[in-house]
Amino acid sequence: MDNQAMPMASTSSYTKIQHLQRQAASLLLYQSVLQGEVGMAFLELLQAIRYTEADARGCLQAYGSYFHALAARNQNWEDYLITQLLFCENPFTKLAQQREFEDLPPALIAAVQHDLQILQNLYECSSASLSEWVQGVAHMPISPVVWYKGQELVGVETKFATYLQELDNWGDALEELATYYRQYGSGLFAEYRALRWQAGQFIGIRYSDPIKLNALVGYESQRDALLKNTEFLLSGEMALHVLLYGSRGSGKSSLVKSLLNEYSNRNLCLLEVAKSDLKDLPQIVEHLRGVSQKFIIFVDDLSFEEDDDAFKALKVVLEGNLTARPQNVVVYATSNRRHLIREFFVDRPAPKDNEEIHAWDTMQEKLSFSDRFGLTLTFEPANQKTYLKIVQHLAAQAEINITQEDLEFQALQWATRHNGRSGRTARQFIDFLKADLKVFHANSNTSNT
Repeated sequence: MDNQAMPMASTSSYTKIQHLQRQAASLLLYQSVLQGEVGMAFLELLQAIRYTEADARGCLQAYGSYFHALAARNQNWEDYLITQLLFCENPFTKLAQQREFEDLPPALIAAVQHDLQILQNLYECSSASLSEWVQGVAHMPISPVVWYKGQELVGVETKFATYLQELDNWGDALEELATYYRQYGSGLFAEYRALRWQAGQFIGIRYSDPIKLNALVGYESQRDALLKNTEFLLSGEMALHVLLYGSRGSGKSSLVKSLLNEYSNRNLCLLEVAKSDLKDLPQIVEHLRGVSQKFIIFVDDLSFEEDDDAFKALKVVLEGNLTARPQNVVVYATSNRRHLIREFFVDRPAPKDNEEIHAWDTMQEKLSFSDRFGLTLTFEPANQKTYLKIVQHLAAQAEINITQEDLEFQALQWATRHNGRSGRTARQFIDFLKADLKVFHANSNTSNT
C-alpha cells in the first residue's frame, strides 16, 4: 500500500502501527494475552488507525471501545498487559511449574524470549500514544480522553511489574518469570483463590465468602484439628481428607470457607464441587496434579443414594487406585449425616435373604464409608451456653452497644422463634439486630431534626 493510498495517519505512525500489528500476530505462546476484551479492542484500534475512513468515524468508535474495555476492568493498558502475562496459561507456564529452569526445552525458552520482547513493545504503546494518533487521524483540536487510572496492581504483581519496568529488555526476565510461575502458578488458579467446577470446567469466583476465622467460636477443638491438617497440606506433607458432620447451622461450611481467607496468601485455593458433579472428581484431581497451588476440594452437604455414581467416584479419590494421589489436593466435605449413604430397614438382610450371600458385608460397606475420610470432626448441637457465647462474640465484632442482659434476652427469644440455638441462628440474630439499631438511630436523628 503506497503512502498516497494511506488514510490520514502520518507515515511515521503508520509504520509504527504496522510494525506493532505484525509483532502481535507473531506471538508464539502468549496469544491469549490479546484475546480478551481489552486485547481485542487494542488490536481493532490499531487496525482502525491504520485504515481509517476519510471521516474517521470508525477510528473514533474503535477508540471508544478500547476506552470502555479498560474502564470496565478498571485497569490501565500497562497494568492489564502485565496481569495477562502473569496469569497466562501456555506450555511454558505449565512446564515451569513442574521442572527446574535448567530442564526446560531450549525451543520453549527461545519462544518465550521472543514473546517477551514483543509484549514489551506493546506495553510501551501507551493509551496516551494511541490517543494522539487518533487525534491526528480525526483532525481533532484536542486528543480523546485517556484512561490512565484504575485499580493498581497489588502484592507480587506490583513487585514483578516494577522489576519489568527497570529492564531494558524483557527477555532478560525469563528465569524470574519461570520462578514466578513455579511459586504462584498460572491461568485461573493464579487469578482466583476461589473456584467451582461447573459443566466440566473450572470457573473463577471473583467475590468469595468473606467469613473470617476469628468470627467463629464454640467449636475450638474441631477448628484446631482442621487448621493443623491444613498446615500439613500447605507444608507439602500428606494431609488427610476430612469429614465435618453434625447439626445444621453449627458452622461446618463457614469453617471450611474461612480457611481461604486465613491462608490465601500461602497459595491455598478452595475448589467447590457440587454433589451432582462428584462423578468428575477423578478427572478434577488429575487437572490439579503438578499445579503450584494447594487445593481444598470443598463438598457441602454430602449424602448419597444407593448405587450413586458420585459415591463411586469419591471412593476412588478417598481410597486411591493405581494412580498416586497428588499431595497438593485434599477433600473437605460437610454433612448432616454420620452415615453418608442412606440406609432403610428394608436394606437390612433377613436370615431368609437369598438374594446376596454376603448382604451384611454390603451393608457394613455403606455404613463405614465415612470412615474412609482420614479425619472426622463432629459438631454437636449448640447448648445455651455455647449459643450465647457465639452471640456475645459476634455482637462485640459488630460493635453492638446494648447491655449484656438485654442482648442475651433478645438472643434467646430469637432462637425460640426461629431455627433454634446454632451458630447460624446467632449470626442471623446479630445481622438483624445491627440493622435494626442502625435504622432506629437514623430515624431518631431524622425526627429530631
